[in-house]
Amino acid sequence: MSADPLAQELLALAEAAAREAGALIARYAAEGFAIGTKSTATDMVTEADRAAERLLIERLLGARPGDGFVGEEGAREAGSSGVRWVVDPLDGTTNFIYGIPAYAVSIAAEREGQVVAGVVHDVAHGLTYSAALGGGAACNGRPIRAREGAALATALLATGFAYDPARRAAQAAMTARILPRVRDIRRMGSAALDLAHVACGMLDGYYEYRLNPWDIAAGGLIAREAGAVTGGFGGYGFEDGYVVAAAPGLFGALAELVDRSYRETAGT
Repeated sequence: MSADPLAQELLALAEAAAREAGALIARYAAEGFAIGTKSTATDMVTEADRAAERLLIERLLGARPGDGFVGEEGAREAGSSGVRWVVDPLDGTTNFIYGIPAYAVSIAAEREGQVVAGVVHDVAHGLTYSAALGGGAACNGRPIRAREGAALATALLATGFAYDPARRAAQAAMTARILPRVRDIRRMGSAALDLAHVACGMLDGYYEYRLNPWDIAAGGLIAREAGAVTGGFGGYGFEDGYVVAAAPGLFGALAELVDRSYRETAGT
């Protein structure tokens, strides 16, 4: 099965825009930037986040002026074409501020509400993970596949934590129940990259909750097109920001463990 022509067109546009935004972010990393905060004192935003979002609006809507747009930094366009761009211009802002090389540009294109193209561009490493619906997944143009064969006890997972202190405490309690049942857990600080790393086999699985559409839209498609399964837990779906992702052989056991751990800790 191959992606349809519109999905391929959207993917090509997203890849070019993501790399250009990545180059802009890299310049800020080299030359410096101002820092502000959003929802809490630990929820940071930089000049680079906002400049990259402006660039992506210009490139994506400049090429397709009838499309909708929603970005993490507040950009909203309703659109009339049936296509909407869902964008995180810099996923992993805290890593970026601290110089930790784990931050990305995430761009997804939805058609009539379904994600049909996705790009996660790892700025620090120059890796562009991409997928079009029905066309498979790739990294820098080479096909990638999720890792098969991991049992729960030997699975390497990733997760993440919210900015709100009470929610972080609940997530920590949940993770304390999961950690003894698996090989280990990584916390890398970018949901988009965590999903891309499941797609390429760098991780066996990933879970997190209360994520936003721009965190998971592109990475979710890339993971699925690489052969992973994505789903939700706690009575919520993937599209609600309650995320489990893993290869098919691991997904059921991981999703059951995550769901039980979430319910036991009354995740908030």
